[in-house]
Amino acid sequence: MNTAYYLINTLFDLYLMVVLLRIWLQLARADFYNPFSQFVVKATNPVLKPLRRFIPGFFGIDFAAVVLAVLVATAKLMLFKAMNVLYADWSTVLLVGLITVLKKAGVMLFWILIIRALLSWVSQGRSQIEYVMFQLTEPLLAPLRRIIPPMGGLDLSMLLAFIGLQALNWLMGDLFGQLWWQL
Repeated sequence: MNTAYYLINTLFDLYLMVVLLRIWLQLARADFYNPFSQFVVKATNPVLKPLRRFIPGFFGIDFAAVVLAVLVATAKLMLFKAMNVLYADWSTVLLVGLITVLKKAGVMLFWILIIRALLSWVSQGRSQIEYVMFQLTEPLLAPLRRIIPPMGGLDLSMLLAFIGLQALNWLMGDLFGQLWWQL
């Protein structure tokens, strides 16, 4: 049972991350001709194309991808409920699915910021992955640089982003934890 739980959790979380990356790439208007972006597009297109027939996008947001992210998170929880690993009613499963999507988006943002910081130390700035990471994080970091400009060659906007992200993560953890204990 533990092996099945691990496999289901890992596979659904990986696909959820790819779907969230698709949403984020579109919001950041990242280069979709980049090989990394092409992988994300090819991994999500088979499911998104049929959804787009019924769910249109508004204001530059691909709502079909947002719905897909919630469906992936909720499907994982429904499988856990069917396996008797999760004891909750179906309406709570949907709410926990929404919270899971938000929490995973925060975790993904954290790791992309870490990857970008590490790449800035070792890369020469010519990597295609680094360019996508720059495109994804720059809309978040640029306004923070107006609050705390670079000092002595150090860009502290990343540190401010980590502090804010950790605060949001704890808030989501508290909200998720309270909801989870009510199950």
